[in-house]
Amino acid sequence: MSNKVTLFIDQKEITAPAGEKVLWAALENEIYIPNLCAIKEIERPPASCRLCFVEIEGEGNPVTSCTREVKEGMVVHTRSEKVDRLVQTAFELLLSDHRLQCGKCPKNRSCALQTIAKKRGLKLKNTRLPSLERETEIDESPETFSLDRSRCVLCGRCVWADRHLAETGALGFSRRSIDRSITTFEDRPLSETPCNECGKCVEVCPVGALYFK
Repeated sequence: MSNKVTLFIDQKEITAPAGEKVLWAALENEIYIPNLCAIKEIERPPASCRLCFVEIEGEGNPVTSCTREVKEGMVVHTRSEKVDRLVQTAFELLLSDHRLQCGKCPKNRSCALQTIAKKRGLKLKNTRLPSLERETEIDESPETFSLDRSRCVLCGRCVWADRHLAETGALGFSRRSIDRSITTFEDRPLSETPCNECGKCVEVCPVGALYFK
């Protein structure tokens, strides 16, 4: 029995390992699908960024490609009216709670939001939704890096890296809904946590929320 399946993504015939997620099958074959929270090693992806929608022929509604496994003969479309509308809305929601000062951002020109905007023809400015006004302080207590929550997109990649790569447990999520944020135990500065400043969390951050000094 073959452990490979053949499928079609945007009319391109590709092969992928059985059980592979559609997102990784596409990306590894140079087919772009927007994503922020996707980590290949996570067995059950959270699909929290809501950016990786695709349409699969035979199914009525778009699905998140990071959670859907490939199947033999599957036909996938990364662009459609429904998909583009969902991606645009999710993107605009992110921008409504993101400090948009790209020129002053340490991740300028290497930011995942800029890539998504360029690839999908989206504007990197908030026009349709009201901006959330937040007062956040930059945690500059570590010697080697800083945490700017005003640029955080809540992808959870830093939390995963902190727990599974660094194995320190310094970072986590707190609160719910629009008050949700990345934080530390009792909101202490990172220098007062088990963080060993290995930089793993900074390396996986797709935006300018975590950056080396």
